[in-house]
Amino acid sequence: PFVLNTHGSLLGVKNYLPSFFQRFPYRAYDLLTLKTSAKRADAIIVSSKFEYEDALEFGISKDKVHIIPMGIKVDDTKKIINNTLQLLFVGRIARVRRIELLLQAVEKLKFPFHLTIAGGEEKTSSVTRSGYLKGLKDLAHRLNLNKKVTFTGRKTQEELKEYYRMADLFVYPSKYENFGQPLIEAGAHGLPIIATSVGVARDIIIDGETGYLTSDDPKTMSDRIQLLQDHKLRQQMGVQIKDLIREKFKWENIMNQYVNLYNSF
Repeated sequence: PFVLNTHGSLLGVKNYLPSFFQRFPYRAYDLLTLKTSAKRADAIIVSSKFEYEDALEFGISKDKVHIIPMGIKVDDTKKIINNTLQLLFVGRIARVRRIELLLQAVEKLKFPFHLTIAGGEEKTSSVTRSGYLKGLKDLAHRLNLNKKVTFTGRKTQEELKEYYRMADLFVYPSKYENFGQPLIEAGAHGLPIIATSVGVARDIIIDGETGYLTSDDPKTMSDRIQLLQDHKLRQQMGVQIKDLIREKFKWENIMNQYVNLYNSF
């Protein structure tokens, strides 16, 4: 059988490239090839409900699409208790992540906090403008957040584990994700998540139980952070999201789903 794993959305181009002219070569390719490589597959594996919907919009038959996410190991290391609310963002520093919204949100907070932004600047396409990280640092300066925000630069996966363990809350204001690996990493470390409705966020955030889905309005985002100032609520949500990650994203379960799919032919 021919099984295609997309490792990304089949329609990502519409989100990463803003103008018709930038998207035209990709659309032309789909027209010329009749999307053959995807449509002739016996099965297509996607990693989230978000990717599933994109695959259907792309023209793939519903009975061919299977959601099998990436797996992760839950971290049961005891968390560090902080006196100041520790907020965390992890990911490539790219314009599609809209980190400026997060800076605008935390600027409205009236209690002690510290925000760590872990990641290096990356281009998501050949037409992406550089200078985004510098723009974010300039914005932090204008908002008087220099002492409250740390930009760490690129970190290894091992180094990132320590940032997850030290954090109290994970915030992810991205415009578009087909999956969003940092989201399940945060959940695997027991962090409540505040995120826009992208990628796997829709699969793991149960409003008021494991975190909050938010709009792209900084005031709304700030209000959600304010709710999670409560340590007991964060602790309760942390247990629930870790249990959810353990159940849905354990590698043993993921591998069984792959085996069952291949054995079904």
